[in-house]
Amino acid sequence: MSKNPKKPTQASKADKYALYQRAVQESEVEVKFFNRVFKKLFNTKPTTLREDFCGTFAICCDWVASQKDRIAIGVDLDPEPLAWGREHNLSKLKPKAQERVTLLEDDVRSVGKVRVDVLAAQNFSFWIFKTRPQLVDYFKVAYQNLADQGMMVLDMMGGSECWDEGHVDVRKYKRFTYEWEQAMLDPITHDARFHIHFAFKDGSRLEKAFTYEWRFWSIPEVKEMLLEAGFDDVHVYWENTDSEGEGTGIYRQREHAPADPCWIAYIVGVRAGETATLKK
Repeated sequence: MSKNPKKPTQASKADKYALYQRAVQESEVEVKFFNRVFKKLFNTKPTTLREDFCGTFAICCDWVASQKDRIAIGVDLDPEPLAWGREHNLSKLKPKAQERVTLLEDDVRSVGKVRVDVLAAQNFSFWIFKTRPQLVDYFKVAYQNLADQGMMVLDMMGGSECWDEGHVDVRKYKRFTYEWEQAMLDPITHDARFHIHFAFKDGSRLEKAFTYEWRFWSIPEVKEMLLEAGFDDVHVYWENTDSEGEGTGIYRQREHAPADPCWIAYIVGVRAGETATLKK
């Protein structure tokens, strides 16, 4: 008598991109932040977006869904997440909205045909550029891809916990647990390696679902390089904290911030144009 086939584990059935979007991305929140900051800078609403390192391009999709005259361009070299996004994100949009999303399997260091109001490089993705010349060159291209009045939005992380090699940030969700592992950080070169793992209630695990080989950049370095690349101004938006010191998800423009063992911030590079009046 043959044995019953082994029951598939939750990990074996898991979709790593769906898990990533659930645990990491808040694309609707990103779109609202872009709106708020652009309106503050230029006193008008942005309509065009370019999402560099777009992956499954969730931000592009929420961007066009938020307003009928908006268009989005997603750029990524990896065909796998682009294909996943077409099947799971783009397909959920209305046909007319789908037409307003353009996807490019290309290097983000390419100058596009459309100059946009907002250029976003989220989830620390630009840290893939490990030398100053590489990153300045990317920022110069990003500047060219912006309209005369436009902004580039980057997110950053830091704090003493982020330098703790082997530290694992754990967040529990209804059906899985997300783990962000700081696997390696070289204090001389700032080369860093991070892994994302997912654990499930049946004890199975999706190890190293994503791995990132980056350079750990600092806010002052990025600000200096944006200005060197031609941006007219650079603003830092720092996450507010509640009474217990936990992040609230609300970001305000700051010139200085208190020491924090683990922080998240946005950097906004501004292309002002000759006639713009920048608002601080």
